[in-house]
Amino acid sequence: MTTQNLWKRYCGHLCSCPELGLSLDISRMNFEDGFLDRMEPAMQHAFAAMQELESGSIANPDEGRMVGHYWLRNPSLAPTPEIRKEIEGAAAQCITFSRRIHEGTILSASGQKFNRFLVIGIGGSALGPQFVADALSSSNDPMKAYFLDNTDPDGMDRVFAELGDDLARTLVVVISKSGSTKETRNGMLEAQAAYRRAGLDFARHAVAVTGDGSELDKVALAECWIERFPMWDWVGGRTSVTSAVGLLPAALQGINIQALLKGAGMCDTITRRMDTIKNPAALMSLMWHHATNGRGEKDLVVLPYKDRLLLFSRYLQQLIMESIGKELDLEGKIVCQGLSVYGNKGSTDQHAYVQQLREGVANFFVTFIEVLRDRDGATMQVEDGITSGDYLFGFFQGTRTALFEKGRESMTITVETVDAATIGALIALFERTVGLYASLVNINAYHQPGVEAGKKAAGVVISLQKAVVDVLKKHLQGLTAEEIASELGTPDQAESIFAILRHLAANPERGVKGSNDESAENTRYSMS
Repeated sequence: MTTQNLWKRYCGHLCSCPELGLSLDISRMNFEDGFLDRMEPAMQHAFAAMQELESGSIANPDEGRMVGHYWLRNPSLAPTPEIRKEIEGAAAQCITFSRRIHEGTILSASGQKFNRFLVIGIGGSALGPQFVADALSSSNDPMKAYFLDNTDPDGMDRVFAELGDDLARTLVVVISKSGSTKETRNGMLEAQAAYRRAGLDFARHAVAVTGDGSELDKVALAECWIERFPMWDWVGGRTSVTSAVGLLPAALQGINIQALLKGAGMCDTITRRMDTIKNPAALMSLMWHHATNGRGEKDLVVLPYKDRLLLFSRYLQQLIMESIGKELDLEGKIVCQGLSVYGNKGSTDQHAYVQQLREGVANFFVTFIEVLRDRDGATMQVEDGITSGDYLFGFFQGTRTALFEKGRESMTITVETVDAATIGALIALFERTVGLYASLVNINAYHQPGVEAGKKAAGVVISLQKAVVDVLKKHLQGLTAEEIASELGTPDQAESIFAILRHLAANPERGVKGSNDESAENTRYSMS
């Protein structure tokens, strides 16, 4: 394709949204001329399905739930006055509470002003808040954010060590819709122990974001935590960042959450357009369909050329993969759908895996994110007439060209700057794209049965571990994994039992000792 033809294709397929300061270029995706027309009936069906979802239909039949994250940015769309009032009240509560914290109206147990906050959550209760916190942080933030987003003891120890004496000035935000998520519960228990060791009253440092009447809600109420914020069953975790899940941490950090909501709301309005070529979410969902044959045959590589957007790919992994990765379609047919997501940041990508993207297996398509403004304030020149930002722009354009030369497909999202409104718009853009793409491939984007299966399987392991320890306590001479399995009447669980024993023995405080035999089959374990 000639340079002139590329320019015409660029002009013909550039979707500009000046209201958002955002544009989407799909010209480097190699779809044929008739593709958009051929997909238009399916796209109109997807628009209709989205309208039905936003009107309050039961979009998650597995759990009998509505799906209402779009209402969070425009409460007037909520199906009932009660829901609208709850949404507006929660946003106002986040703003008012954060202001009281910043002003020192609410103080720590020791009478000090809070200057840090610790978010305890996992998945959607951490990935979205982490992305927003990192993207919009500044040296002027009234509070610095920390996260416990796993049940890794060493990871928790690192966070508490970093907090050090500032634990006394750290507010804890525990986020769990059900209150029964084990990773979050464990983080909360570890935090309580850390505050207790420091001689601090945890309850006077803690707030909860949870469902009404949940286990966490009951704990927070019984222990007189500082405040409780709502989560609703019609907001899924991976789409909860514009609820109190994301708004409270952002407001505590000093981020303008009204601007974030406004940006998301403006993007929602634009991506409701049923004119496909003027709707960036519709176009992006069609490009996903084109690149993967509607079957997830290629991976999505997200390459933002901005340090502030480094965590965007991690956030999008959950949003996209948990929504699109489904075994069954809406008719119950086995389809094994999915769209794998990974990414880094430019120009680090050129020193990491662009070599493979350009010359290796062509099992991907790229979404570049370009930010026009280099920095706030004046910038220096690193060469005559050239700045560091010019080099970043050059590397982006160079990588885009280098991939195109080898037939690798890409599209580019361009935004003017990274601010709260832009982050809100990017979040809303991908949320809408996921919903539309799910309709195009006929799956339910709003449930996650595979996640629940993993949680249940983990519970089985924990129960088995307790049984294994009980057996060891009865046999002072020690037993092999196979002998324990036989005594438990579960001979098929010998491998799992060996893994449990090996883990326990590696942690001396657990009281289990192995015989150090080179053979897994012959290693004997006993209580030390």
